[in-house]
Formats: sequence, structure tokens, C-alpha cells
Amino acid sequence: MKTRIGFFDFTGCEGCQLTVMNLDNDLLKILQLVEVVEFRELMSEEVTKLDIAFIEGSITRQQDRDRLQTIRERSRILVALGACAENGGVNLLASEKAVAELRRTIYASDAAHLLTDKPLPLHKVVTVDYSIPGCPIDGSEFLAVLQALLLEREPDLPQFAVCVECKLAEFPCSFDFGEICLGPVTRAGCHAICIEGGDRCRGCRGLVDNPRTTPYHRILEEHGLTVQEILDQYRTFNIGDEI
Repeated sequence: MKTRIGFFDFTGCEGCQLTVMNLDNDLLKILQLVEVVEFRELMSEEVTKLDIAFIEGSITRQQDRDRLQTIRERSRILVALGACAENGGVNLLASEKAVAELRRTIYASDAAHLLTDKPLPLHKVVTVDYSIPGCPIDGSEFLAVLQALLLEREPDLPQFAVCVECKLAEFPCSFDFGEICLGPVTRAGCHAICIEGGDRCRGCRGLVDNPRTTPYHRILEEHGLTVQEILDQYRTFNIGDEI
């Protein structure tokens, strides 16, 4: 029997699932090895038991908690898919204001019946076995993680910073252009795609294990930034580390 996998989404843009769908021929090869039994983007069926559940998005309502716990109970392995699922992602910026205030500001007269709460990453509700970082995830990394799980091996995420990929590709340093870049402390694996596109690293893949933050903070201070400005750079995608 093929490995039964499912894809689920909570509060998020579904960009990570679209990344999987855009794998084209690689996705067709995957379907020869696994049985995709749940995937709202592709089908409406639901099954009882799963070998691997890939879950995108953060948890914002009690009914989300209940649904996530049900998925956890019927899944042998649960994988957080992308930044929102892994650490709350940009959704967690909403936690900086009171929920009632956000409801009034965004939904006005419709706010009373909304049941949203502070967004949470998956691991705050259930046990997460593995995570695939990024906003969105990298397709090749998804394939590597899936392959490892199918072979019953531990997925191996990069243990070095985006700066390494950036230098190998000979991209110009964002600091040379007066931009604040989180590449020195952010986990690699994205092939420095934002730098290649003319942007800077905003830390969507989370902090690399044991980052050397002291030298990095020194660089930021040399560019005339205050402590608060330095901390603010981490908050776009990494507020989840604080809750």
C-alpha cells in the first residue's frame, strides 16, 4: 500500500500548497510513490487515517484547534508547512494589538460575530514532528523532506545561514546598499531567492540553529541602528519565538 498523505490549510495564503502544485513533473513522480488522499486544492474526499499530514497556516479560532487536534490524532506524522504553521509567520503581527481592537478596525460592524483569536503556530496546539520553513516553502526542499520521510530517515535542513548561499552565488551584499538584511542569521535553503530578486532577506525561514548574533548585531550598530530597530527586523516572521 502506498504512503497516504494529506494537505491541510488554516489561516494563511495557501502559497505553500501552491508551491507543491507547481512542482509539475516532479509532482507526477510523487504520485507514483504516494497516495494523496486529502488536498482541498485538488479534491474534496476525506479519509480516516493518514501516514503524513502537511499543514499550512496558523491557528486563529477554537474550531481550528479542534480540527488540528483531530488531524493530529489520525496522522502518524505531522509536518508544519511554511512559516505560518512553523512559528506563526506574519499572521502573528496581529498579536501586538488587542483582538477586539483588530476586529473593530478591520471588520467594523461585522466584528461582533467573529470568533478569531490571537494566531498561534501549530506547535502551540499539538505535537509537530517536522517543519519545512519559508514563505512560501521551497519546492525542492519539500521534495527532499518527503523523500526522507518515505525512506524513514530524518529530514536534513541546512544548518548554515543564507549569507553562505548569497556569497556562493556572488550576489552583492544588501548592507552595501544601505539595506538591513537578516541573511547572516536566517536558515539557508531558499537559494537566496529574495537577494537574487533585488530584495533583502527578511528572515522568513527562521533563525539558523545557534546563530552568531553578536557579530551581526555589531554590523547593525555600525550602520547606526538602535537596539529597538535591530529587534524590529526580527519581528516580521519571528514573533513566534517570543510567545
